[in-house]
Amino acid sequence: MKSPNIVFILADDLGVIDLGCQGSTFYETPNLDQLAKEGMRFTNAYAACPVCSPTRASALTGKWPQRTGVTDYINASIGKLGGMKPGFPLLCPPAADRLSLSETTIAKRLQSAGYATGFVGKWHLGGEGTLPENHGFEFSVGGDDRGGNAHVGPTKLHNLELASGEWVMDRLTDKAIEFVAQSKDKPFLLWFTPYDPHTPLVSKPELVKKYEAKAAKLTAEFRDEPPRKDRRTQTHAVYAAMLEDMDRNLGRLFETLPANTLVIFTSDNGGLSTSEGSPTSNAPWRAGKGWLYEGGIREPLLVKWPGMVKSGTLSDVPTSTPDFFPTFLEAAGMRPEKLDGVSLVPALKGKKLTPRPLFWHYPHYGNQGGGMAAAVREGDWKLIEWFVIDRIELYNLKNDPGEQRNLAAQEPGRVKALQAKLHAWQKAVDAKFPIKNPNPKSEAK
Repeated sequence: MKSPNIVFILADDLGVIDLGCQGSTFYETPNLDQLAKEGMRFTNAYAACPVCSPTRASALTGKWPQRTGVTDYINASIGKLGGMKPGFPLLCPPAADRLSLSETTIAKRLQSAGYATGFVGKWHLGGEGTLPENHGFEFSVGGDDRGGNAHVGPTKLHNLELASGEWVMDRLTDKAIEFVAQSKDKPFLLWFTPYDPHTPLVSKPELVKKYEAKAAKLTAEFRDEPPRKDRRTQTHAVYAAMLEDMDRNLGRLFETLPANTLVIFTSDNGGLSTSEGSPTSNAPWRAGKGWLYEGGIREPLLVKWPGMVKSGTLSDVPTSTPDFFPTFLEAAGMRPEKLDGVSLVPALKGKKLTPRPLFWHYPHYGNQGGGMAAAVREGDWKLIEWFVIDRIELYNLKNDPGEQRNLAAQEPGRVKALQAKLHAWQKAVDAKFPIKNPNPKSEAK
């Protein structure tokens, strides 16, 4: 069989309920809903981290983020002991400020097999010297060391300058379509990572006006999630407009794709529900971006592969970001190497995967009120270890998907077993831990 083209779309901060096919009744995403109808929708899909850069590194390498050293979103203080919270009781361990050139990315592997490789959109894995073109992407537009960006011109991105009034998502989609058009002579990998719907929150006025009218009939509701409040209803007009605009542009891209194309759509972390305007809600899941509760790590995952994936199918197979690398290798007819992820190709064909635990380790504070924790999910059970407050939480996600009933005290044996697996994994991936601050009352210098 001819090797398929591969299109991987990684939205930025898009939450698990931010699509119509995922349950939203406020946002309108007809093109992504159609993608779900034409392929498979996973109901237990996760990001490898509750913030962006580690998940991006994981997708590109097939490794848990801890093995790459990229364990927090890349920022000015990331390489310094203590990170951004020097006056707190625990100091953040230093983390990598770029994806090392020693890493073998999926782009390099597929390029060696004759694939054309294109990157369009947000990178946030390092600047000059460690950009997409340094990691195997011969076509590289839009990605640099920045985590956020203006959504409308005038602005300048990597290899792309926008005039006043030009919208970033429109121009990035144009470039993605350009790459598809120029890659018809051989199979291609398109790694498309929109900046939407990440802050700053701004969208096209006509779409904002449409959703303001819808939101006028609704009430925004929040729930306490100390030290923050967690949005529990979707009513943010600008955020909704950003989603519809992203969906419209993806529809333009989908129309240009050859029939033999594997398309995967997902997100880098949970929706932003406890900070920076709290524009979306992940309810019924708890909290959002920056947290190891389900709202911070559970993601949409839509897969279309004509002739291989039956239309309108669901899969409850638990997945995580490292799974994409081996999936793409197997889809391309290449031998999957030993990686942290597993190929999802059997699941795409309707088969069950061997049950396995999924892990998270986030030794940083973040900006959203959560952080400094590790977690493991196995079957219906999920355990969270908090570092700063020295607390263990255990939830049965089947009976309590909103993580409201901590069963740790009632299930000491299960806690011990899950902790043992989590700690063994942390050792295996050389996870870095917070360090006790010898002077917790000190301030940044």
